[in-house]
Amino acid sequence: MQKNTKKILKLHTYQKVILTYIITFSICALVLYPTMHKILNYPPGTVDTQFQIDYGGLTYTQQFGILYVFITALFVLYQRFFLFKKIANWEKHGTTNSKYNIQEVRTTLLTAPTKFYLLQIIIPFIAITIGLGMPMVKHEVESSGITVAILWVAVFTFNATINYVFSKNLFKSILIKTFKENCLSAKHTGLAKDMMLLLLPLLIAGLFFTVIVSFSRLINVRGNDIYQYYKNELSYVFPENTSYNEIELIEKMKQLNFINDTDSYFIIDANKNVTTSNDVPLTDFFQKYIFELSDQYDGRVYEHYAVNTQGYIKHINVEGQDFIIGIHFPISGGDSLFYIITTFIVLFGIISFLVWYYSSSLSSQIKMIVNGLNDINNQNNAEFKKIPIISNDELGELTVEFNKIQELTKHNIEQIHDNQESLMEKERLASLGQLIGGIAHNLKTPIMSISGAAEGLNDLIKEYDSSIGDPEVNDQDHHDIAKDMSSWIAKIKTHTEYMSDVITAVKGQAVTLSNEEEITFTVGELLKRVNILMKHELKNAIIYLNISMKTDENAVIHGDVNSLVQVINNMISNAIQAYNGKPEQNIDLIVEKEPSNNHLIISIKDYGSGIPKNVKDKLFKEMITTKGKNGTGLGLYMSYSTIRAHFNGTMTVESEEGKGTTFKIILPL
Repeated sequence: MQKNTKKILKLHTYQKVILTYIITFSICALVLYPTMHKILNYPPGTVDTQFQIDYGGLTYTQQFGILYVFITALFVLYQRFFLFKKIANWEKHGTTNSKYNIQEVRTTLLTAPTKFYLLQIIIPFIAITIGLGMPMVKHEVESSGITVAILWVAVFTFNATINYVFSKNLFKSILIKTFKENCLSAKHTGLAKDMMLLLLPLLIAGLFFTVIVSFSRLINVRGNDIYQYYKNELSYVFPENTSYNEIELIEKMKQLNFINDTDSYFIIDANKNVTTSNDVPLTDFFQKYIFELSDQYDGRVYEHYAVNTQGYIKHINVEGQDFIIGIHFPISGGDSLFYIITTFIVLFGIISFLVWYYSSSLSSQIKMIVNGLNDINNQNNAEFKKIPIISNDELGELTVEFNKIQELTKHNIEQIHDNQESLMEKERLASLGQLIGGIAHNLKTPIMSISGAAEGLNDLIKEYDSSIGDPEVNDQDHHDIAKDMSSWIAKIKTHTEYMSDVITAVKGQAVTLSNEEEITFTVGELLKRVNILMKHELKNAIIYLNISMKTDENAVIHGDVNSLVQVINNMISNAIQAYNGKPEQNIDLIVEKEPSNNHLIISIKDYGSGIPKNVKDKLFKEMITTKGKNGTGLGLYMSYSTIRAHFNGTMTVESEEGKGTTFKIILPL
């Protein structure tokens, strides 16, 4: 039972993020609930009372709860079934399943907090705009509705920021778990943009909230002052226990001293007929408040929820009937909203500029370090420059340490280059030693043939010498002896030409170690040298080299033939080793021309064990080998470097484990 309980309590990361949102939003709602109606100066006696039910049908608590549930449900459903869908599927089924794309999961993890952050600001604003028609915020003055919307958006922005920080931290564990390659896995946005995105809404929300609270307190104080003034004014003009007629009443009302030109008086007779000085009828809410609640609050009357207009009433006797007289006064002028918006725009511009300027400054400092690291990664010694220290904070300390690392890295790279040259030289010498060993074996056959031919010639010479003066030897015999001697000489010539080619090839490879000469050569000459130099190694391994010429053998290649021979021989040697000692196998050497861009393609194809993907991706980028202790990784690295540097060409590799490998050398003609 305890084990099952622990399993139930264990939540996936995306569930923790959703739960965090619910908790943080609930806390914000609990703080806003008891303070919102006070900040917005809701009329006393109208919050969660029968008065509110009669007028609007729903209480403040009910309306607040509906809005809270609507927003919470909207965001939870969006997170679960849209925003975090890939993450949820991966956490439930994909951690050991290859069909789930890790790259997509990582991209979602990196972008989801920002998307959700923006939606928590935008969607509530839309929902609040729709909700402005609800009774708790129904109004005749547009500025009041905007004030309500601003208050809610400020709260949602605070909550969005808190949730953004928590979700980024929670997703960190999955990002660490799924990290395999050194990549961002998402479009780079930039530090300046990120800071603007996070800080600006938060600063604006804080500014709005401060302005609203300050404005609310100012309205409250000003409302009390105006109310007290008109209470004293009416008490002075209409003393207690005095009776008036309608004409006297109107005359005295006209004598009242108003604070603002927008203030007006009204008279309600015994039949509840209303007369106003500005001919603007009183709202239903205002009249309802007069008859039901004003007596509880010493004659003070309120226009509506979140509307900064109030009034004061006084009961007087008019010819034996109870009349109600009063003053209707707006507390804030009609241009108050204009001043608030203007102030906000100015402050928004200033804050935006300062945040952008400061974040750009931080971003530029970090960018300098990134560029420096990029230079190190590219091993570009010429670009190694110390970064100036322009701050005394953590970035300054990072710059100091980076400069130290850069100096050390530069020294290490130079040392590696020196060691690499030495290793390459040893590799070339080792290759040449192996080559000469094979050539020595190859030369034994033509030398023995020449020796045999010399013996044959010697016998013919003796035979010819003994035939001189012999009457039985005729002219035809002399011609036959001469023919046999010519045959032996032809054989000697063939073998000596072969030996000359071998010596030329070996000499060329030896010269390559110390001399690089830009020359031209033909495809036929290239293949001839390859065939000569690889003959012994192929024969020993019992591997067959199938040369397929699909272009003109007189096609000219620009560069050093010996360097290209060395590269091709290295490819063939690798192909031989790919069979792991298995004899009677084939290697295809295909030479063809690509007509579209006038390139020569030399393909070396084996049908051996293939190359693992993790090794294949690094073959031409670093010294790596699949031969264990028997390999240095220099061969392919050197070959690629040679083709790039000396022939302005490139190399590619195609391989499938268990099926073989094809190396292609692509050269411009």
